Amino acid sequence: MIIKSIELSNFRNYEREKFDFHPGTNVLYGDNAQGKTNVLEAIYVGGTTKSHRASKDMEMIRENQKEAHLRYFVEKKNRSTRVEIHMRRGSSKGIAIDGLPIKSSNELLGLCNIIFFSPEDLSIIKDGPEERRRFIDMELCQLNKAYLYYLKQYKKVLKQRNSLLKQIQEKKSSKGDLEIWDLQLVDYGKKIIGLREEFVESLLEIMREQHKNLTGGREDIDLVYKPSVGPGDFENQLFMALDRDIFQGTTTLGPHRDDIQFISENKDLRKYGSQGQKRTAALSLKMSEIKIVESHIGEKPILLLDDVLSELDRNRQNYLLENIKGIQTIITCTGLEEFVANGINIDQKFEIVNGGIQHG
Repeated sequence: MIIKSIELSNFRNYEREKFDFHPGTNVLYGDNAQGKTNVLEAIYVGGTTKSHRASKDMEMIRENQKEAHLRYFVEKKNRSTRVEIHMRRGSSKGIAIDGLPIKSSNELLGLCNIIFFSPEDLSIIKDGPEERRRFIDMELCQLNKAYLYYLKQYKKVLKQRNSLLKQIQEKKSSKGDLEIWDLQLVDYGKKIIGLREEFVESLLEIMREQHKNLTGGREDIDLVYKPSVGPGDFENQLFMALDRDIFQGTTTLGPHRDDIQFISENKDLRKYGSQGQKRTAALSLKMSEIKIVESHIGEKPILLLDDVLSELDRNRQNYLLENIKGIQTIITCTGLEEFVANGINIDQKFEIVNGGIQHG
């Protein structure tokens, strides 16, 4: 799987630019704040419909412009597909695949499997449960259409239930009105928990080997999926928590409260791990992500590395670069010194200056 090219129009600080990528290693280099990360963001939006950093589409539209366009070509299983995304201020994005508009942006997920790795990915290890849920949801949504459906339905039911809890709190509805929503919440919730358990188990098997290689066998790693409630006891626990939920006006149990623990040397890395251990765990996680995607789709995903090399020591740099051979990789950095010093082959390079490719 490769992305052949991407065209940006009024996206972030780009007025209009086209990037033609090599199937191997592509490097975007230049000073800070020139627009290198914006290119990776555009590719990520093209594959997942969402930004890794912006919560609203309008944040990605160039200043003083009403709309932005993305067009990219991806090759998967020897078939080329054209994807176009149109973002407008005050409106939902429009997406077309090979010229045909799609009804839901979810139809795009899985067409182009992308793994994004940036220094901010340390937040998966060190921040709150929301980051870890987001990680597992984004990966499973790209790999499993059923999971995407269950998650979408669960969120709809959860929203309805929370709204009803507030009405009951205000004496505008009764507890009996919750029954229909509780049944659906439990049904979809159990399916989500089951698929998350399977994913974490598969991920851990790969991650243990990656972590062992990265640390020279000196450290182990364990992933522990921590559902807020077990699937077999979900219905009963939800009933038991009813008075608490009404008092708080929100649903306090379910997959939306789950977490994953990263354990090394019998300690929770989030609480007790050093910066180096957290970086190693994050790198192990991303390398494992590549392997698990490849095992699911039978092709290597596209890898985006946003200024990651500067955050890693020489050993971790070498491990990363050695293990991404054969994968289309698009890397951002301020200079090419690290590549030259390590004798790393660059197949295509782009110098980025103020939202454009510097030619000549």
